[in-house]
Amino acid sequence: MKSLFYLNKYLLKYKYRLIFGLIFIVASNLFAIYPAQIIREAFDEVKYYLVHNSISDTSFLQKFYHFNSFGSLLLAFGILVIVLALLKGLFTFLTRQTIIVMSRKIEYDLKNEIFAHYQDLDLLFYKQNNTGDLMNRISEDVSKVRMYLGPGIMYSINLIVLFALVITTMLSINVKLTMYVLTPLPILSVLIYIVSNRINKQSMRVQKQQSGLSTLAQETFSGIRVLKSFRKEEMINEKMENDSNAYKNLMMDLVKTQALFQPLMILLIGLSTILTIYIGGKEAIAGNITVGNIAEFVIYVNMLTWPVTAIGWVTSIIQRAAASQERINEFLNTKPNIVNPTNKPFHFNGKITFNNVSFTYPDSGIQALKNITFNVDKGETLAIIGRTGSGKSTLANLIMRMYDADSGEILIDNKPITKINLFDYRASAGVVPQEVFLFSDTIANNIAFGCTEFIPTQEQIEQAAKDACVYDNIMQFPDKFNTMLGERGVNLSGGQKQRIGIARAIIKNPALLLFDDCLSAVDTETEEQILHNLTRIMEGKTSIIISHRISSIKNADKIIVLENGEIVEQGTHQELLAARKQYFELFQKQMNDESY
Repeated sequence: MKSLFYLNKYLLKYKYRLIFGLIFIVASNLFAIYPAQIIREAFDEVKYYLVHNSISDTSFLQKFYHFNSFGSLLLAFGILVIVLALLKGLFTFLTRQTIIVMSRKIEYDLKNEIFAHYQDLDLLFYKQNNTGDLMNRISEDVSKVRMYLGPGIMYSINLIVLFALVITTMLSINVKLTMYVLTPLPILSVLIYIVSNRINKQSMRVQKQQSGLSTLAQETFSGIRVLKSFRKEEMINEKMENDSNAYKNLMMDLVKTQALFQPLMILLIGLSTILTIYIGGKEAIAGNITVGNIAEFVIYVNMLTWPVTAIGWVTSIIQRAAASQERINEFLNTKPNIVNPTNKPFHFNGKITFNNVSFTYPDSGIQALKNITFNVDKGETLAIIGRTGSGKSTLANLIMRMYDADSGEILIDNKPITKINLFDYRASAGVVPQEVFLFSDTIANNIAFGCTEFIPTQEQIEQAAKDACVYDNIMQFPDKFNTMLGERGVNLSGGQKQRIGIARAIIKNPALLLFDDCLSAVDTETEEQILHNLTRIMEGKTSIIISHRISSIKNADKIIVLENGEIVEQGTHQELLAARKQYFELFQKQMNDESY
């Protein structure tokens, strides 16, 4: 239960709903107890009438209104029972409108809290956790927690209130009979303790296996083209079947454990009923209670049937909710390595400086950058080139502070990047990553996504598409800019996705432009046209172009050549060619490849 203590802040937030729910539960149970007392009086009146052939004067209804016929008295008893049942139903309805609605509101708040926390976490977190598991915790786990906050709390309070009212009433009638009737309850408590521990362990295994299933399904759907290309459908089907069988077996074990409760409850309640009739009969013969009291006790025992039976169900709900909340807390307690240090507004002027910066990926231990030093002034274009794995994309991630450097310092306008308003800094940049991510939305909305401070007009969206040389491709679609894209832009080519990514980056006219190998899927002619358009757009802005193709970077003001995370050369295109080193060799090789 410790993991569920985290939810107390939400219970405090909706305390008035919880308090009113408690009041309504007490009221509904009061109206549930009174019918048993009315039926007791009705039984006693029947017995009195059969013996004396007249109506007694001891009935509270007879004192309230003088009935002339026995039939009208019984009818009054029946009407009163119906009225009390209707009142019980009304307060039960109000109970659900307070506590169950409260659980839905907490579910809404908890999902928002988890989602907001996910967005605060850094890239390292997402490298270490798979998407299916993250989705499972915000959906399935939260749903199980809601069951605890709604039915779990409601039935638990109802059980406590009903037990308190019923047992108090039973003790006031006959202590001996009450003790016999309640004899099975200690046995029930021991069984609940044993079985609930087993349920908790099994619930944890079920949740873990369900996360694995979600991950497999998500990766299968996302990578369906790869699966079909390599003809791996049967292999994935077999893996899904094996994992599903494992989940089914774990779930069946849990269900079997839960199934023990129902027959045990029925057995124990049946034993209580037998004891009520047997001991109650002996007490009635002895004159300690009336026949009506026996009927009253039987009703009380049956009133306890559902709450006692629900103990197993509620215990299962609480155990599964505790297991789910423990998984949720694990993520909520994860602290991001990258945090915004200040809310003080920051305006990026255009200068970026690296001083002896080194970086090692914490998850793999691979050193990606070693003693990197360079600077870019406002209006300059810096190009970074190198072979695959040389550290180009890592450099881009450090510039945008997706990671923090291990040593050295990164200065933005002569201020440490760890001291400036990170949100304002990122908002001033237009970034095109190596793998462009497109949302399942229209092309227009995917381009407009780049704007953070204003909603672009259709003309601005179209102009950005023209500058990225993707306008003609878009106009060939039947719905043009209103064309709906599939997941991750599956209905576009690689080059089209990259160009839409460029349009998204330039539409907001950012102060910093960062292109991370975003022209790799574009042909040479289109690349030249895009670079020509970008020359106009990048004027007066700080621009960083990362590429493995010299044709993309030859006009940059500065060029850095990376090799194994180190700068091996830097200068202009002509200076590097004149040096006739690695850059020159790469240039020669690419020229020969194009000629061939």
